[in-house]
This record gives sequence, C-alpha cells and structure tokens, in this order.
Amino acid sequence: MTIKNRQDLIKKYIEFFKSKNHKEIPNSSLIPANDPTVLFTTAGMHPLVPYLLGQPHPLGKRLTNVQKCIRTGDIEEVGDSTHHTFFEMLGNWSLGDYSKKQAIEFSFNFLTKTLKIPTEKLAVTCFKGDEDAPKDTEASEIWQSLGISKSKIAFLKKKDNWWGPAGKTGPCGPDSEMFYWKSSEKAPENFNPENKNWVEIWNDVFMQYNKDKKNNYNEANQKNIDTGMGVERTVAILNGLEDNYLASMWQPIIKKIEELSKKSYKNNEKPMRIIADHVKASVMIINDGIIPSNLEQGYVLRRLIRRAVRNLKKLNVPILEIDATAEIAKTIFPIYPDYKFNQKIILEELKKEETKFQKTLDKGLKEFQKMSNDKIIDGKEAFLLFQSYGFPIEMTKDLAKEKNIKVDEKGFENEYKKHQELSRVGSEKKFKSGLADDTEATKKLHTATHLLNQALREVISKNIKQKGSNINAERLRFDFNFDRKLTDEEKKKIEDWINNQIKNDAPIIKEELPLKQALKSGAQAEFGTKYPERVTIYTIGKNKDIISKEICTGPHASHTSELGTFKITKEESSAAGIRRIKAILL
Repeated sequence: MTIKNRQDLIKKYIEFFKSKNHKEIPNSSLIPANDPTVLFTTAGMHPLVPYLLGQPHPLGKRLTNVQKCIRTGDIEEVGDSTHHTFFEMLGNWSLGDYSKKQAIEFSFNFLTKTLKIPTEKLAVTCFKGDEDAPKDTEASEIWQSLGISKSKIAFLKKKDNWWGPAGKTGPCGPDSEMFYWKSSEKAPENFNPENKNWVEIWNDVFMQYNKDKKNNYNEANQKNIDTGMGVERTVAILNGLEDNYLASMWQPIIKKIEELSKKSYKNNEKPMRIIADHVKASVMIINDGIIPSNLEQGYVLRRLIRRAVRNLKKLNVPILEIDATAEIAKTIFPIYPDYKFNQKIILEELKKEETKFQKTLDKGLKEFQKMSNDKIIDGKEAFLLFQSYGFPIEMTKDLAKEKNIKVDEKGFENEYKKHQELSRVGSEKKFKSGLADDTEATKKLHTATHLLNQALREVISKNIKQKGSNINAERLRFDFNFDRKLTDEEKKKIEDWINNQIKNDAPIIKEELPLKQALKSGAQAEFGTKYPERVTIYTIGKNKDIISKEICTGPHASHTSELGTFKITKEESSAAGIRRIKAILL
C-alpha cells in the first residue's frame, strides 16, 4: 500500500471527497460547546448535530473532514494492540442530499480504487431487522452490485449494526460496517465477523429514522449519511501491522518510553501502550483548555495522567528525577504539524499533576503498611488503595508478595463492580438528554453567553477573547483570557450590563457570510478555532444599536427580552491565564 502515515491517509481521503463535491469543514474542539450529554467529542458527527437535525449548513449538504476524538468508555481496555483513548476520525456526510447507494459506492471506490484494497479482502455487515425497522436488504444488494459476494455479507442485530439515537430521541438508523482481511493467508469465501482476522475499517450510517418520545421509529424528514473511518487503525491495517502501536504516529512516542525506561517494547507492550496512549490523550485534552481536577473532563484527564505515571513506575522510570510525561509529550507535538499546541501550558500541567500524584503514591504506601499488619489485604482495603491512592490491583499484589501476605482479589473485583455500577447510573442521570439539546432553555442560555462575551469586553477589557464554552439546560459556562480573579463589584457590573440589554428587548438576527467578510464586518470569533470558508453569524441588536456580533452555529432566542434575569453563580480559574464564569437565567 502507498499509505505510510496519517498525513497520507488524511490527504487522500479529503481529496477523494472534495472530488465528489464535498466541502472540507474544520476540526472542532474535543470539548463540545453546547452539548451536556457527553464530556468529549466522541465522533466526527458530534459537532454536526444541529445540521443533522435539519439546520442548513453554511457550506452546503456535502461535508468531509478529519476530527480529533476522545472516548473514555473503555480506558481499562487500553493496553491491547487496538484500543486508543484519543484518535482521529475521517468522515463524510450527506445532509439530506445523496442516497444510501451513493454513500456505499463512495466507500467502495475509495477502498478499492484509491487505497487499492482487493475486493476479495473486503466483507461487510448489514442490519438484520427487528420490530422497529426492516432488514436492510437494500444495502446488501448495493454491495453485491459492486462485486462483494453474498457470502461476504453478514446480517447482524441492532447492537452491532444500528446507530443512535444518541439520547432517548432523535435521528438514528441502520449502518453497514466494512471489514478488511488482515492475514497474509487467503481470505475465506464465507465471512465470519467473529474471526479476529476480519478487522472493521469503516462504517456507513444511514440516518433514515427519527425515534420519538413514545419509542416509535418514524421515517425521517431529512435522511442523512454519516460515516467514520479511524485513522490509526486504518494506517496500521494498510501497512500490514497487527499492532496499532507499531504504526508511524506511535513509534516516536514508544521509542522515547524505551529510552526513558531503558527497556524494550517487546515484553513490555502493555505498560508502554498505556503510557503512550494516555500521555497523547492528555496532551490533546490540555491543549483544548482542560486542566486536571476532580470534576468532569478534568477528572478524566487526571485519571489518564496518573495511570500513565503508574505504568512509568512499573517500568522503573525515575519520575522524581525527570519530568517523564512532559518528556514524552515533546515527542507528540511534531507528529501533528496541523495542530497548534500551547506547549508551555501542556508541559506545565503534566509536570504539576505528576508531582501531585507522586505525593499521593507516598501516602498510599504508608496506608498499605498499616493494612499489611493484618497479614491480608481485604477487598475493601485493596479498592481503597486503588480509588484513593491510585494503586492498581497489580501494584497491591506485588507489594503484598514482597511481605508474603495475601490479597482478596475477588473482594476487590466485587467492590470495583459496585463502583462501576454507581458510576454508570450517575452518568446516565447526568447525561440522560439527547444530543443537541435545543430546548428553549438552552437557546436562551446560548444567547446569554453572547451577551456575557460582550459584557466582559465592555466592563473588564477590550482584549478579552472567548476560550471555550459549554451550555446545558440548567447553566452556561464560559472561559476567557484574564490573569486574575474578578472582584464582586466587577461581577455586579457585568450582571447589570447584561440585564440592561435584556430589558431593551433587542432582536437577534441570523445571517450567512463568507468567513473573510464576516470577520471584516466585526463579527467576533473564538480564539484558536478553525472556521469553514462560509459561516453563520448571530447579531444582537440592529442598525446603530448592535450589541454583539459573533460567528456561531446557534441556536438562539429571537429577542433578548425572552431571557429573564442573568445571574453569575461562580467565577474561578480554569487554567493558567484563563478564567471561567458559570451563570444561570432566573
């Protein structure tokens, strides 16, 4: 294959879909701006939800891009040859434009003609059908017309070949997954999805349905196509690698870990994979404005860094003598020349968290000494060491072995399962709504965020720029550049300024313009964000009484008087030189 690295694959993919009249859209932040249902951007379609729901996209109905993503559902699985926390996803979308037939033809042609994969090394799965939707014979017939034999098509249930909805309601539909035969042996005539030599390489989702509150699956007014191809996995497959971490985007990181540990990757694969994956994910998360904490994204980040440090200790890397995670991070920056990194902040945050965790580990060792006096570490004690001090069960077992005492592993597993169940239930309660929560409450808070952005420049400094935001139905969160805490008087002035604009009942006007024209007109843009060549602008006020003008995808209220009363609930540090305001509407 001619694909050697991520840049080659991304370039060929984007060029292919541009030749099919798709417009390239920018890579969005890992932190969803207005979606309370997830902590991170988990797929390429995530930033496109308003458009998948029917809002017109400024660039039209055919889109393509590569999107950086974070998935945290299987952090514990990282360490094998295929799992990653951070990954890049290639995608192409039709917003009510082309059909299932065209989508499948695009996929087949890219795989067989651009990537030159022999047809006999490909197989596909389609939706089996159930009481909600019929068997997807249409997709199967299209694949067969292109040369995929009937014996290479498997029909699977909803858990394998259906996407969505992301919440309880919304767009959803069957999907068709493409598999590649990775073995050097000839591919069997009959496709068995359980055979590990068949590796998923791409997925086409056909958003034909809309699930309503009564659990009915209705034909969607706008039928969309949403596809996803993982960059890391595809590069590994095309280079005949059964271990993703041997691919080009991982090797400089692995080599640095080998250098720091004075050990070979061979026989140390699991800890080195965990370190490489977790440091890379941490670099990307910090770069998008998150710092380690005990809440939400900050907690995930803290967990990733500490798991990396634990595995560095397993390899006997002297983390007190060197800033190990920071040294590894330095090898990551050159791998992604198309990303702009705030290297200073990233290295500082990694070093700080590494130092904090070393102190926690020391406290944990003292706790272990107390527990070991009983000649057994029971399940609750082992779990306490894991949860409070970051000791994996393997570390506790190693320490116990040195003292010739036992560890109740079964008891630990029971405690761990109870913890997972509580976390799952809590997560479901927190994120029970669907993607793109376009309720009246979120529309109002979205508009209030624009007013807050302007108020900060009016009251505090003209140099203030937005550094990120997050909105759900209960509150707004807004990050901005500033180097000190706001005074109570300043917060009161901000509230008063916003509430005066609300009382004035200014209209909110939406328009679409080319990016250069939008910026020239004075529209505010989020610092560091890449925008498409045509954008949507929301203006609060009109004629000579314009209050705010921002590039934004929406949604918004129609007049400021709909908002109620603006109230700041919290103002705090988010990162070095970045402040965060949380606010509500009463």
